[in-house]
Amino acid sequence: MSNIISPTELKQVRQQVLAQTQILQNLIPPTVTYSTEGNVLIIGPEDLARLAAGQLSGMGACVILANEAITSQDPEHLERVLESATDVETFYNKLISVKGFLGQFQVTVDNGDTIAELSMVAIRKPHFDLILDLSATPCLNLEMLPPGYFYVGQDQTKLATALTELPDLIGEFDKPRYVKVNADLCAHYRHGNAGCNRCLNFCPADAISSIDNVIEIDPYLCHGAGSCTNACPTGAIAYDLPTPQSLQVFLKKIVGRFREQTNVAPVVLFHDSDAGAAMIDDSLAGEILPVELEEITVASIDHWLSALAWGARKVLILNTPATAPTLTQMLNGELLLVNRILEEMGQPQRIELVNSVDTEVVAPILDISRDWPIIMPAAFDATTKRETLYAALDHLNQQAAAVDTCLSMSNIPYGKVTVNQDKCTLCLSCVATCPTQALKDGGDMPALRFVEQDCVQCGLCAQACPEKVISLVPQVNFDQAVRQAPQTLKEEAPFECITCGTAFATQSMITRMLDMVGSHSAFGANIERLKMCADCRVKDMFEDILAEPEKQLK
Repeated sequence: MSNIISPTELKQVRQQVLAQTQILQNLIPPTVTYSTEGNVLIIGPEDLARLAAGQLSGMGACVILANEAITSQDPEHLERVLESATDVETFYNKLISVKGFLGQFQVTVDNGDTIAELSMVAIRKPHFDLILDLSATPCLNLEMLPPGYFYVGQDQTKLATALTELPDLIGEFDKPRYVKVNADLCAHYRHGNAGCNRCLNFCPADAISSIDNVIEIDPYLCHGAGSCTNACPTGAIAYDLPTPQSLQVFLKKIVGRFREQTNVAPVVLFHDSDAGAAMIDDSLAGEILPVELEEITVASIDHWLSALAWGARKVLILNTPATAPTLTQMLNGELLLVNRILEEMGQPQRIELVNSVDTEVVAPILDISRDWPIIMPAAFDATTKRETLYAALDHLNQQAAAVDTCLSMSNIPYGKVTVNQDKCTLCLSCVATCPTQALKDGGDMPALRFVEQDCVQCGLCAQACPEKVISLVPQVNFDQAVRQAPQTLKEEAPFECITCGTAFATQSMITRMLDMVGSHSAFGANIERLKMCADCRVKDMFEDILAEPEKQLK
């Protein structure tokens, strides 16, 4: 596919395609509401706190917690401090903790012999609404700070901005509820066994927690970073604005429409709605299709691969200094995986993280990618996260070397399980706890079946196995037929009751029971009852008692 139209025409087509294609959104999106009265706590050196308080007007209550020494002994400075905010109450207690969000900040301090809620002591209310933090280091150690918490330190520019914004934060404010959780799909914990923790490792706002072994997301702390939805292997945590499927539909449409109108394979550029959006202007090369997201981690590996499978020649992800370090770390890990996948199948390194969209950065990338083999667009539509990812992977593989190998990497949510057949009793505890039904029973026959494509390597099966005979093998299997076909991990004939012939257990389970209790004195001559079904076992017991009634007393 060659570039047969001018750069200006490419930009015109891009503008038309993006204007005519919208991401489908919920017309009434779920929201959370913050309510504030403007009660503000200023934390920091007393001199700076008083000067800041003197510049605030129209607020509710204003309280100072002086947690650091004054910053200057200059007489003129001290005189200005004394003249500022003379009616603002100041506390000198040791700060213990700060938690909460806009309208609901709990601040605990050392109150001598007890720990006290400062808001109850200072303003007789259960919380502060806003916090202005002038401390040398922030009192909240988070990459993404909660709404209503302004950390400025001693930066005068940040202070001026905060003092301008604080008075506007009085009243009620709505914010999108960015993600939703489907507990039925979650692989975190089941039946007393601990499994997947991927989402807990990457939230820069500390909005995700495991409460009573259930994953919960605090919508008031959530910034919509999308790292949790990106990391979730089952789709149990899904982004809601946009949904994963609506983003996929949008990608398929813009890539397809651009190719149809230009005969050029485009480059998809994911960027955030703040710092990244500010970098996008008309100087952006016309063959680049910018896709704006709340944060760049909202798009995950399935979006990247499907964009390529639908005809994009490359995917760029714009990382800015505003991106939380945790998100960058996550992206680098996912990029390592996806480019290893592309390399294994003989594709170029089509997915890349960039720090700028300036011409001198992007032009060489575009030049190199123009010489790559053209990907013929796939026909599949997006379904679930995992099915879409594998559909894209298989299409890209067929467009390249069509390998049938397995790529082994540690700590990835793809792979298989192996079973020690000699020790497995087919108790099927693993089947009962598998969240994706990658493990299934044999129906009418004692058997354990497995579908590799559905396995997320959560480890719940290995935890649930009483015999400890299950092992995880993380890998990406490029053999589509093998990966999708049910495999038999163990199968055996049922054990039939020695009295009536009814099948009631597995051969290996009865053998295991005989090995464990066969020599125990409690069984003795009654060991044969272990080989009977429940009905025959009861009948045999009663017949034995009727024949020798004194046995009831033994």
